[in-house]
Amino acid sequence: MMSKITEAVRTVIEPEVVDMGFELFDLQFVKEGGDHYLRVFIDNDEGVTLDDCVAVSERLSVVLDESDSDLIATAYFLEVSSPGAERPLKDERALQKAIGDWVHLNFYAQVDGIKEVEGRLLAYDDSTYTLETKDKARRVEKTYDRSNVSLIRLAIEF
Repeated sequence: MMSKITEAVRTVIEPEVVDMGFELFDLQFVKEGGDHYLRVFIDNDEGVTLDDCVAVSERLSVVLDESDSDLIATAYFLEVSSPGAERPLKDERALQKAIGDWVHLNFYAQVDGIKEVEGRLLAYDDSTYTLETKDKARRVEKTYDRSNVSLIRLAIEF
């Protein structure tokens, strides 16, 4: 049921988000406690400000109110935000933009005795990610099978 709602909502709001100069990064319709939340994550190359989120929220509120009343049949809260500095890399475009950036990989099961790793994303293809990681005082290039990776996201390098 949730995926049908998000698919229907996406078709209504994505043109509005794009028209305002943003990318619809992600969309979630979730129930937490007794409340439902429609979470809209927007992005663009210049970054997203609080004012941007407010403007998009105001426009989407109007658009959703004017759309088919069966779109979301229950009361909900609309939240518009940025995907954040440690956003997941969900598609080809995001991966391409992340080349040279610090990333975090989570594995389904331990790989070389570890469950996660961070490093600079040097390259990727359909089956692997290549990272430059820190090993004490030296840097090491290591390739990981994508089939072992449960999550790849941007990370903050310390």
